[in-house]
Amino acid sequence: MIGAFTDGFVQLQGWLLDRVVQPVLLTLGLGSYLEMAFDGLEFFLWGILQLATAYVLLRPLEALLPIEVWRDRKAVRVDVLYSLLDRLGIIPLLVFALLAPLFVEVDSWLRFHDILPAQLEDLFPVLEQQPLLSFATYLIILDFAEYWRHRLSHTLRWWWALHAVHHSQRKMTLWTDSRNHLLDDLSSGFWFAVIALLIGVPPGQFIGLLMAVRIVENLSHVNARLSFGHLGELLLVSPRYHRWHHALDLPAGRRYRFGCNFAILFPVWDQLFGTQYRGQAMPSSGLSHGPLPESAAESGFWRQQWEGLVALAATFRPHTRGR
Repeated sequence: MIGAFTDGFVQLQGWLLDRVVQPVLLTLGLGSYLEMAFDGLEFFLWGILQLATAYVLLRPLEALLPIEVWRDRKAVRVDVLYSLLDRLGIIPLLVFALLAPLFVEVDSWLRFHDILPAQLEDLFPVLEQQPLLSFATYLIILDFAEYWRHRLSHTLRWWWALHAVHHSQRKMTLWTDSRNHLLDDLSSGFWFAVIALLIGVPPGQFIGLLMAVRIVENLSHVNARLSFGHLGELLLVSPRYHRWHHALDLPAGRRYRFGCNFAILFPVWDQLFGTQYRGQAMPSSGLSHGPLPESAAESGFWRQQWEGLVALAATFRPHTRGR
């Protein structure tokens, strides 16, 4: 069954390249980008599959067990736009186009000087014969790195100015995961790609790892009264667990300097590094104060991007840095 799905997926990818993408690229004189286009189609198709899966599985939960019900869903529609741009490859391809030349230069320099980073399979040969164990190992390492990336985005003032766009949403749904400033996406994409490169993630597993992370992120932002129970929330981030990360405020005596519950997949990182809060309620989400104006919760895509840039510029002003 898996083999039939894979064969059908590759055939569809090839058909789209031959019948749709290739004629356009050749007409525009961009034939040298055919290989990149083929990889982009793979990302595009996986994105459609992921969006469809998230909608079919998670949207009913939001309808049946909503935490909040809103008559005006304008702010939610903005998040849907973010999700389409992100999951269908527009933003990731932009990140790739910006970073690809740098990676080529670094790889060429390393090879010229006979410096080849050791892959995880070189250190632990057993992983080469155990693809599931290999996938799980890479996922744990990447999630550990993502915990620190996420925590830093709340710690560094310039990064928080951008990441606050994500937290400005007061009507959090399964689509909110993709609500990010473009520069925040660029920073996050660079982080994920560099870590994957350093530990030697095979190209065939990279998209699978990325999709696994994103599916759980969709689930963790869902507008549904859903938890995994005491034991389950020790193993995987649930909507209730992550909602406290987006909370307008924490209860008295439970205040953390830069927030709480930074884990993306596995809550163990919060427990180990003292940033875990396991409240039982479903708090209201959004920003209780700066760096964005209150209008950011309801403003459109381009307005949010502009407000993020204004907040970023403010962090470099002398009076702001010293405050």
